[in-house]
Amino acid sequence: MSETMRALVLTAPERMEVRELPLPLPRPNEALVRVSAVGLCGTDFHIFSGEANYHFDRRGRVVPLSVHSQVLGHEVTGVVEEVGPEVSDLAPGARVAIDQGLNCVSFGREPLCEYCETGDSHQCEHYAEYGITGPNGGLAEYMAVPAPNLVRIESDLDCAFAAMTEPLGCVMHALESVERAVTRYRLRPAGDERAVRTVVVCGAGPAGNLFVQALRGVLGFDGRILVSDPEPSKLALLAPLGIEPLDSSAGSVGDAVQEATGGRRAELVIDACGAGSVFEQMPAMIRKQATLLLYGQGHAGARLGVLTGVQFREPTFVAPVGASGGFDPDGRPSIYRRALGLLEEGVVDVSPLVTHRMGDLAAVVGAFRTGHREPGYIKGVAVLG
Repeated sequence: MSETMRALVLTAPERMEVRELPLPLPRPNEALVRVSAVGLCGTDFHIFSGEANYHFDRRGRVVPLSVHSQVLGHEVTGVVEEVGPEVSDLAPGARVAIDQGLNCVSFGREPLCEYCETGDSHQCEHYAEYGITGPNGGLAEYMAVPAPNLVRIESDLDCAFAAMTEPLGCVMHALESVERAVTRYRLRPAGDERAVRTVVVCGAGPAGNLFVQALRGVLGFDGRILVSDPEPSKLALLAPLGIEPLDSSAGSVGDAVQEATGGRRAELVIDACGAGSVFEQMPAMIRKQATLLLYGQGHAGARLGVLTGVQFREPTFVAPVGASGGFDPDGRPSIYRRALGLLEEGVVDVSPLVTHRMGDLAAVVGAFRTGHREPGYIKGVAVLG
């Protein structure tokens, strides 16, 4: 095997190139994984453009790309190439989905930090994340990954669809956070008096689509789901799940919600887009003591003053991040196993979402620059092996 590999390196905002990097050497508890597929996430685009940088030093200061370039990619599947001497439950040839979050279990730390102890692995005191916080991600030929971060793909699920394990895990963690929250209205209440009647999902991209599928297929929610998105084609994908598209052509999304609910508003609003213009409409969308799930990030242009209108309605804010969750007895992330299982069983169907596939690293550069603006684009996946 060669001592080097090809990787797509981000050296400055909007400056990305294929380079030869040293082949990663797996530690005793790690496996060398040949990358099969990498989903391109909104977070990747924010880092690429320079809007965001989540690589911080120990004092919380941003580490610029000029100091430490990045290999993006955190929605990754691959095939085990070799294993370290401490890995006994994986063998070369195993297909795996990669949990991109490095935590106490990944590092073999004992005792677990207070966050890993309670299953909040993405808040680990020692947390790092492939492709986001500094460690090289999946837009490369190989990765060296701790065995607890490798979840075996047991079926013949398309590697590009299996790469959606991470975003589905994030959505599941978000909904589980809503269910754990102390809030007036419940998705699955003991009685009907405080049941969520209406959910508003802002954004019908990959995240919004997965939220609707999880609400219907995983949680069994049979109430109204109102979805807003400027692209009718994305809304059309959700029509079989009984959603009601919000028509904001004559006004704002808030006006459309009030019109659709007869002024009652929604007991649960899911911000799956992170658009500042949508966040500005929150006071018009949420019922008093409703739940507001902040999932999308950014909110560029939103005025802080809008929180006054939100605060007067006394909502419960839920702001989860990542596919955080507890660990199975073998140390692997339980939420990843469940998310992957839903994909393998067909409970959640991501095939309509994967609209663009890139066959090599060089083609990914074009997707970052302009490809994601092509008509019909919903989700791009680099299929590398």
